[in-house]
Amino acid sequence: MSVTTWMGLLRSLVIYHNPVRSRPLRRFYRDLLRPGDLAFDIGAHVGNRARAMRAAGARVVALEPQAPFSAFLRLTLPRDIRLVEAAAGGAETVAKMAVSSRHPTVSSLKTGFAEEAGAAPGFEHVRWDSAQQVQVTTLDRLIAQEGLPRYVKIDVEGYELEVLSGLSQPVAFISVEYLPGLPDLTLSVIDRLLELGDYRFNPVRGEAGAFLWDTWRDADATKAWLTGLPPDSTSGDLYARLSD
Repeated sequence: MSVTTWMGLLRSLVIYHNPVRSRPLRRFYRDLLRPGDLAFDIGAHVGNRARAMRAAGARVVALEPQAPFSAFLRLTLPRDIRLVEAAAGGAETVAKMAVSSRHPTVSSLKTGFAEEAGAAPGFEHVRWDSAQQVQVTTLDRLIAQEGLPRYVKIDVEGYELEVLSGLSQPVAFISVEYLPGLPDLTLSVIDRLLELGDYRFNPVRGEAGAFLWDTWRDADATKAWLTGLPPDSTSGDLYARLSD
């Protein structure tokens, strides 16, 4: 492993594998999940979300294809979290991931993401300097193996729509990363979610561990909010809740 790759891993651990930072997330997931719920962590990275879901009492399946993070998770995750060293997508295949050694959180399977993101605010110093072949499975395949989850968290740097193309039924809660500088990615995801079911939406800004809105909003209101964000504002997660 190169020095740059080691530094990228260390950077991610300092930022995300942090007990103080994880406390709001654990409180948040205790409200979202019930003991015994099944949750999928798609793009587990250093495992902070998977650990927070587990702390809420959920049974967790964590997907992470990218070395060295998959190796780190294999060594450090609690044994009752199932680790799958693969990505999720629209079909079971092998794909090429564009990797940023220095900023590995933005490595992506999406074709053209490096070019799109490279021109967006916040990515000025990021370089995608290598590639990695990774295994790809589908959410439908995971559901066939593990059961229907209550919650699916997806953070895959622009590849969210492809992940959802491998899902053919609604899930109670789904979250996807939103990037204010690249709103079209999330607009397409919202449309895909509406094909699966009647969803309402609520964002969480950054790692705040709290919903931004007091009430869940429909797709049109959510799209209007998203397209009105300044491109350099803080990214976060957009949660989708299936209506009763």
